[in-house]
Amino acid sequence: MDDIPHAIRAYICQNILFNGDNYPYSDDASFLEEGIVDSMNLLEIVGFVEERFGIKIESNHIVPENFDSVSKLAAFIVSMAAKTA
Repeated sequence: MDDIPHAIRAYICQNILFNGDNYPYSDDASFLEEGIVDSMNLLEIVGFVEERFGIKIESNHIVPENFDSVSKLAAFIVSMAAKTA
């Protein structure tokens, strides 16, 4: 798989922050605590992950442990991809 954190940052920059390619946060910054995404944005990210990485995400997977930072989301994608491989 290509650079997953880069793909996540690029998606957020272009579709949520609308600031080109400038992701001004660390990969461990909390999406919710830092105000990077809101609940509607989270649904957009779920759709992005499903389409971009070919992963079916169940509602019970949409929790902060999986979706609250670039690092957590990248680790979740890797773990889900390994299960479907």
